[in-house]
Amino acid sequence: MSKEIGSTDQRKIERARPFQRFVRDRRGATALEFALLAMPFALLVFAILESCISFASQEVMANITDDVARRLRTGQLRAADVAGDNLKNMICGKLEIIVSQDCPNQLSVDLRQYTAFADAAQAGFRIQGGNIQLTNSGADVPFTVTAGAAESRNMLRVFYKWPIMTNLMAQSMGGNKTLHFASVTWQNEPFDN
Repeated sequence: MSKEIGSTDQRKIERARPFQRFVRDRRGATALEFALLAMPFALLVFAILESCISFASQEVMANITDDVARRLRTGQLRAADVAGDNLKNMICGKLEIIVSQDCPNQLSVDLRQYTAFADAAQAGFRIQGGNIQLTNSGADVPFTVTAGAAESRNMLRVFYKWPIMTNLMAQSMGGNKTLHFASVTWQNEPFDN
């Protein structure tokens, strides 16, 4: 004897299998897919933007360093023009287009004269405890700003602690700053001292 399933029995079966009903229902598939893909897409977009802005600021800083070095090389800037914080303020003034107002605190500048290019090649730096430590032939040296005379060999090194804007990127990099660095080595023109 066969018994036909009535509409009340059908509802009981449907209530007994909510998961199966959920899996078969396709009405919210687009919203669910968007919810699953929105976060990775946003992270990718923020990572691309962060990288592009950081790269652009590095290039701006490198161009400013080249410009200041050229002005020192040709004698347009003299030792008095770059004494004290003048060089740092000059670079920060040009970096204004891309960095925050905290530039002088985040910028480190080293300008020094060398007797030979081989001596300048021994100059280096290391990061120690989040701070930049300059080295020369393995020995620690302090930051200085000393412009050379005509026909002297010089090196300008500029360091900027660039703030990472995206919190997730900062966490993945182990801090909220990344170091931008530019360096130029040259011999001054025979300008009149």
